[in-house]
Amino acid sequence: MSDTSHETSAPLHLGQSSTLPSSPDEAVLDYVPNPRGKTLYMVRFAAPEFTSLCPVTGQPDFAHLVIDYAPGETIVESKSLKLFLGSFRNHCGFHEDVTVGIGNRLFEEMEPQWLRIGGYWYPRGGIPIDVFWQSGPVPNGLWVPDQGVQSYRGRG
Repeated sequence: MSDTSHETSAPLHLGQSSTLPSSPDEAVLDYVPNPRGKTLYMVRFAAPEFTSLCPVTGQPDFAHLVIDYAPGETIVESKSLKLFLGSFRNHCGFHEDVTVGIGNRLFEEMEPQWLRIGGYWYPRGGIPIDVFWQSGPVPNGLWVPDQGVQSYRGRG
């Protein structure tokens, strides 16, 4: 993942024609000042059609990602997040590395009060894999609803 520090000046993607980055390392996430910086609240992004590539077979892996965060001084610009997540389409990585890597990058760059990510991966080889990561304890007083994604159930 990239070590790009966040910028809070003019976003690169907002209102501009943008192309999908060829890799997550090339993706630039835009951050803007949080207009409610003194308020404790939660933001949720859901990416129900996330894809990356299996590092063993090169075949596509599919997941439903849910990213929850309590903003600090900045918020992530959603178009840049969409392009960042889309850049994984040609990226090989194990489910655990991809999920935790996305959470780590967002947390390190955006510096939210709290962040969690749930990666609900569809079965490959008959085994569904769900990966969860959070930055630390939930801030006192923050309402955190269930992510609402059921565990995978096959027949039976």
